[in-house]
Amino acid sequence: MTELATHSGFTSESFSAFLETRNEPSWVSDLRKKAWESYESLEMPHRRLEEWRRTDLRPLRLNRYGFALEKTAEVQPEEALLSLGVELGGQVGSVDSFPQSSFLEEKYQEQGVLFGSLSEILNTHGDLLKPYFLQLVNTDYDKFSALHAAGWSGGAVLYVPKGVKVDLPLHMWSAISAGGVDFSHTLVILESGAEATLMAETLGRGNDPGLHCGGVELFVGEKAKLRYVNLQNWGMGTFHFAHQKARVEKKAQLQWTIGALGARLAKVNQHVELTGEESQAQVNGVMFTEDKQHLAYHTLQHHRAENAISDLLYKSALQDKSHLVWRGMIKVDSVAQKTNGYQRNDNLMLSNHARTDSIPGLEIEADDVICTHGATTGKVEEEQIVYAQSRGLTKKEATRMIVAGFFQQIFDRITIESVKEALAEAIGRRIREYV
Repeated sequence: MTELATHSGFTSESFSAFLETRNEPSWVSDLRKKAWESYESLEMPHRRLEEWRRTDLRPLRLNRYGFALEKTAEVQPEEALLSLGVELGGQVGSVDSFPQSSFLEEKYQEQGVLFGSLSEILNTHGDLLKPYFLQLVNTDYDKFSALHAAGWSGGAVLYVPKGVKVDLPLHMWSAISAGGVDFSHTLVILESGAEATLMAETLGRGNDPGLHCGGVELFVGEKAKLRYVNLQNWGMGTFHFAHQKARVEKKAQLQWTIGALGARLAKVNQHVELTGEESQAQVNGVMFTEDKQHLAYHTLQHHRAENAISDLLYKSALQDKSHLVWRGMIKVDSVAQKTNGYQRNDNLMLSNHARTDSIPGLEIEADDVICTHGATTGKVEEEQIVYAQSRGLTKKEATRMIVAGFFQQIFDRITIESVKEALAEAIGRRIREYV
């Protein structure tokens, strides 16, 4: 891959140079400038902060990266897993936040659906997107959220008008060149009664260094249905930071599936906000780590309306000297009576040297609720391996079978067959013999 022209480090000079390359509405530039002020005023997260106590940022050297100022070459990304063998209704791709390719079936265009590069659609449909863009992600939350809001580029937007059903899945992918950056932002807007499936994945290359600082905003309108899949499959040299939030309105349904497999270090905040009565959100997480990976995922199920249901299940498998952190919270506001909230994190240890920290939590202000949380950690029993080997399997085959069985509960919840197969394939490639 050809590297992009950048200014070294994230400085006032490099930000000004970046702004000069943008051709966008003035209100977007104003949002950037305000976020940059926050970035400069906020301190770098450190381990004295409770949220970062288990995540060491010392290996990260931000001054080695910078804003990508111009696209220099077309590149071919690594293989995308989610779209293999799938009939797609549309696709959007980017490298280092610059649009690479896109298409949307004409039948959806005729119904008013928008799907393509966020940078481009903001210019053509800015008035439509303005009430939604950067309204869910808190740009002052930390230094990384502010940096994303100031320097976002590329990414994708999906807008589905009222009552329109997109019956074919849509696909978006993002890739990073060696030493490159990805600041992509995903914006999904489903108006009342709309339906869509969006599969998003990131593509890495070996151990090449890279930086991702991204954001995701999902608006699911009244009685709308969204299936959103996010496969994080960066290369093992990438630093991955993301703030992701969904808002689910009255009687709307969201199925959000996370696959966390790549990156050298990842810190992700995933937030689901149930703002409408009888809204539903199912969150599925599949995590697999190896070598010295460190992945930290913090989830929040925020109930702000009556009779809403949230159901979160994260399953993780760890090998080598990897480290996983999951910290979950169910928050129930005082008005959110009849809440039904569930969260669970299960961990399978494939190494004596791996480490997992599971921290479930509840914060309940209502008095008529059903909320359950829990976490488990266990190892593969050697007897299971021996038994499988006695039936003719190799040790690696036995391990693959046991790990597949561990994740089966998640796969049974996923309603997209190709996603089940892609996650199983990606995990299977990584499994080494259990010791």
